[in-house]
Amino acid sequence: MRSDCIVIGGGASGLFCAAQLAKGGKSVTVIEHMDRCGKKLAITGKGRCNVTNDCDAETVLANIPRNPRFMFSALSGFAPKDTMEFFESLGVKLKTERGNRVFPQSDSAGEIVSALVGAAEAFGAKIVFDEAGELIIENGAVRGVRCRGGEYFADSVIVATGGRSYPKTGSTGDGYRLAKQAGHTVTAITPSLCPVVTVEHEECAEAMGLSLRNCTLSLFEQGKKKALFSELGEMLFTHFGLSGPLVLSASAHIASPEKKQYRFEIDLKPALSEQQLDARLLRDFSEFENREFRNSLVKLLPAKIAPIIVRRSGIEPEKRVNQITREERQSLVRAIKHLDYTLLRLRPIDEAIITRGGVKVSEIDPKTMQSKLCSGLYFIGEVLDVDAYTGGFNLQIAFSTAHSCALNICSYQIERNV
Repeated sequence: MRSDCIVIGGGASGLFCAAQLAKGGKSVTVIEHMDRCGKKLAITGKGRCNVTNDCDAETVLANIPRNPRFMFSALSGFAPKDTMEFFESLGVKLKTERGNRVFPQSDSAGEIVSALVGAAEAFGAKIVFDEAGELIIENGAVRGVRCRGGEYFADSVIVATGGRSYPKTGSTGDGYRLAKQAGHTVTAITPSLCPVVTVEHEECAEAMGLSLRNCTLSLFEQGKKKALFSELGEMLFTHFGLSGPLVLSASAHIASPEKKQYRFEIDLKPALSEQQLDARLLRDFSEFENREFRNSLVKLLPAKIAPIIVRRSGIEPEKRVNQITREERQSLVRAIKHLDYTLLRLRPIDEAIITRGGVKVSEIDPKTMQSKLCSGLYFIGEVLDVDAYTGGFNLQIAFSTAHSCALNICSYQIERNV
């Protein structure tokens, strides 16, 4: 079977690229090894799909901790506003929520998947369900893909297979194998945007299910005073440690956890300085002066975390509030403003939202996404060694790299045929 372009992978970047290529007049074959397209996309954002972030290209770049410069051209050519216009042109109504996160008004990731599949097929792309075994490469140029069900030929092959996170959805790392076949370097593959297991997981389990909505989480590497990450937002206590948006974003800064030690610090009352918090404690204590200390924090802290803070403060739980000293209050303030947990390990990669690592970007043309090692071979989306924080930035990377790839193939073939 021959077509102008083959896209390996029917996820966000693959479907978007296929739609753009087909719209540009190319015959396109999408090869998807699962029983349907967009399985991972369908579960993103807890099934709501945070499709992009309503910000400018510079803000997206600021939210890409690794290899942001590689994305400069792609984001200049296709920014978040373009993503929003694309989906709205397909009839998907969007809304912007906290942190400029953009979701479909339906709160259904399935609507985004349907829109992408529908656009690709409407423009003429053909989707086949087969498994890509190896690239067909001759004289330094890709000629097609050898699959379980046969051979597919094309002058352009786009690898859009995703990473290795959520493997049950089809992200099994096949793209890394294909990249290595073409001579590419694949950097270390590790989880990113994932929950963390803490040394004090038993204590975290005491507060399991507690969601903190307005706390500050900071991440420190042992031996360094400056935080690697510090942000106000939401987080969650689990039976194994910590999770939630802040923790996921912080995890993107954790490199080599087996070699370095990291510490999380939670400020439970970021709106109050230590002096203001002490004044608040004095007011509460005056109201509950005859209570035992362990029962005196009901107005200040959630019930699930109060016992932890009582223990961390070092104050006897049965001590009467009117007997607590100034020094003990200072210890309590520190416990509330500096609740710390030590990283034991990241959760497994199949629980990570995205994969850190991938095809080495110095081997890819940042303007076109074409391989510098194999003519006609392209890499887009999560298979590349580029990843971002939570907030819709990773899907924007998928769409921007796909757009650069499609634009190059269409204009290149037009110019070549002149």
